Amino acid sequence: MQQDELNLDTSKADIVNEPGTEGKRRAKKKEAAASYTAADIVVLTGLEPVRKRPGLYIGGIDETALHHLVWEIVDNSIDEVMNGYASAVELELDSDGRGIRVTDNGRGIPVDVHKEYGKSALELIMTTLHAGGKFANSNYQYSGGLHGVGSSVVNALSIELEVTVKRDGGEWFQAYSQGRPLCPVTHRGEARGTGTSIWFRPDPEIFPVTVFEPQIILETLEAQAWLHRVRIVFKDRVNNQIYRLDHTDQGFEGYLQTLIASEEQLEGWNEKQFVLKREADPRLEVALSWCTQNGEQLRSFVNGIRTPQGGTHDQGLQAGVVRAVRNYMDTHNLQPRGLKLTAGDIREGMRGVLSVYVPEPQFKGQTKERLNNVEVNVQVANAVAPVLESFLNENGSLAKSLVERIITGAKDKAAIQAAVEGVVRKSVTKRLNLPGKLADCSSNRPQDSELFIVEGDSAGGSAKQARDRYHQAIMPIRGKILNTEKASAESFAKSQEIANLASAIGCGLGRQYAEDHLRYGRVIILTDADSDGHHIACLLMTFFYRHMPELINRGHVYLGRPPLYRVAIGGKVFWAWDEAERDEIVKKSRSRATPNITRFKGLGEMSPEQLKETTMNPATRTLFRVQVTDSEETELAVSDCFGHDPAPRFRFVMECANSADELDI
Repeated sequence: MQQDELNLDTSKADIVNEPGTEGKRRAKKKEAAASYTAADIVVLTGLEPVRKRPGLYIGGIDETALHHLVWEIVDNSIDEVMNGYASAVELELDSDGRGIRVTDNGRGIPVDVHKEYGKSALELIMTTLHAGGKFANSNYQYSGGLHGVGSSVVNALSIELEVTVKRDGGEWFQAYSQGRPLCPVTHRGEARGTGTSIWFRPDPEIFPVTVFEPQIILETLEAQAWLHRVRIVFKDRVNNQIYRLDHTDQGFEGYLQTLIASEEQLEGWNEKQFVLKREADPRLEVALSWCTQNGEQLRSFVNGIRTPQGGTHDQGLQAGVVRAVRNYMDTHNLQPRGLKLTAGDIREGMRGVLSVYVPEPQFKGQTKERLNNVEVNVQVANAVAPVLESFLNENGSLAKSLVERIITGAKDKAAIQAAVEGVVRKSVTKRLNLPGKLADCSSNRPQDSELFIVEGDSAGGSAKQARDRYHQAIMPIRGKILNTEKASAESFAKSQEIANLASAIGCGLGRQYAEDHLRYGRVIILTDADSDGHHIACLLMTFFYRHMPELINRGHVYLGRPPLYRVAIGGKVFWAWDEAERDEIVKKSRSRATPNITRFKGLGEMSPEQLKETTMNPATRTLFRVQVTDSEETELAVSDCFGHDPAPRFRFVMECANSADELDI
C-alpha cells in the first residue's frame, strides 16, 4: 500500500461571494484573456520536456521512478536477448549506490552517421525522443522498450551518463550530462566482441533521493534470469557482493516454486505443477499451482516487462483457468447442488506466473504497468483452457484436491457473505439512527465530509473538541476490532464494531457496495503512534480491503499522522513524528535553553488545540492516502500478517528482529 502525502483544505470548500465580487471577477478574466498572446507559448525541444515533466515518462520522482531508470536500460539489453542477439547481461552498482553500469554482449548501438540528421546514430538515440531501432519489425520481433524513449529519458534525467559501444571491430564512446553531449562520438581503437555498456548517475536536481537499493535491483534481475534463461551478473559494490543468476537449465515451474516456497500447496501440487510453454503466436509460458492460503496471486510479464496491474493477458489466463476447471467438473459431475461456484471461487488460492510475448504491445502509461491489447485476452484463454483441462484429466489426484478446495472455499465464502448481508440488514432495519458514539458532521455533501475513526473514548473526546463540526465527524472504536481476515461467519455477524462502522460509512459491504450511499468522501484512520495503534490501523485497513475494497480503490481511505513528540525550546514549539526528527530539531536549534521534550503515549494525552494543529486542521496536517499499487504484494501481506497460518508471521518476526530498534512484546 502506497503512502501519498496530501494537504487537504476542506475549510475552503464553501465560498460565499460578496457584493460586487462577480463584476470584479469578470473584469479580471477579460484582462487575462487580452494579455494571453503567442509570447506566452513555451515550446520545449529536445529532451527539455522530460526534465520539465519527468512524471509523464517515468511515473514520478520517487524511489520507484528512480529504479525505473535502471529498468529502461536493462530492458534494452533484454530486448537483445529476446531476439537472439545477446546471451549475457551484467550490472555493476557503484560503491556509493549512486551510479550503475549496465553491459550486454548484444550487437551494440549503431554508431554510423544517420544520413537524414547528419549525426551518429548513437547520439541520435541518446538525445532524441522516439528515435530507435524498435519501430522496424525487422530489427526486433519482440520488444519491451518504449520505442525509442527509454535511453533518451534516462539520459535527460542523469547528471552524468557514459556510453561505450563495441561493434565492427572497434570501440566508441560518448559522455553526456542532463541529456547534452559533452563530446562527439569518439573512436577509441580496436576491440573484440560486440555489445553496449551504459553507466549513469541520476540527477539530484530531479530526484530527492539518488541512491539505488541493491535488493530491489536483485529481485528484478532474478525475475529476468528466470524469464529469459539468460545469465545475469550483478556486482553490488555497496555490500561487496557478486550475484551470478543462471537458470538456463531449469523450467518455468522453478520460478513459481521460488515465489511460493513459504506457502503450503494443495496435496500433490508441491510435487507437480501445471506448465505450458507455447512457441506459436502468442508466444507464452505459464506455470500454475494452488495453495491452501486465500487470495489469488498472479505475477505476469509482457515481453519481459513485469505488469503489476495485469491487463488483458492476466484476464485471458484467468478466463482459461475457469473454463478448464468448469469443464472438468461438469464432465465428472462434480458440481455440488445448491452451491453456485463463481470464477473467484475457482481461482481462490491460485498462484501463477505468466509470460507473454506480443509483437505490438499497447501498455497503459509510459511505465508499462498494464497491457491493453484486447486480442491477447482471447488468445491466452484459448491457449490455456484445453491444455489445463487435459492436465486435470491426466492427474486425477491433483484435480481431486483442487476441486475439494474450491467447494470448501465456496461454502465458507457463502457463509461469510450471509454474515455480511446480515450486518448490513441489521444496520438498516434495527438501527434506524446512526451509531450512538458517532459525532456526525453538519454537512450532507460527501465530497466535503470526513470521518475520523479514532481509538477509544479518550481520543474521541479530544477529537470532538478539535474538529470542524461542519466538515468532520468522529467515530470512536473500542480498541482492536475483529480480525476479519480469519474471522468466522458467526463472529463477523456478531461484531457490533463492524456493524457500527458499516452503518456510519453507509456505502454497504461486499457486493452491496454503493458509491452513491457513501456518507464521507474521506474515511481517516487516526490511531496512536505506538504498536497498538499501528495494529488497530492495520486491522481497519484489512477490513476495508476485504469487505469494502472499492472504498480503497476510489481513494476514500486515509491514515492520519499524529506527532510523537512535542519539543519546546526557548519559547517556540516544534512537533516531531519520530526520534530522528526530534533529534534534528534539537540539533538545529540556536537557543541556549534546555529543550522540553514531551512524548505522547496516545491521542488522548493531546489537548484539543494540539490535536487540531498537528493532525486535524487541513491547513497544517499531513494525510496518507491508502492505495493498492501491487495487488500481488498486498494480497500476500494481508494473508501473511492476518491469516489463519501463523508460520509466515513467525518467519517475518524472526527475519526482522535483529533490525528492529524497539520490540513491543
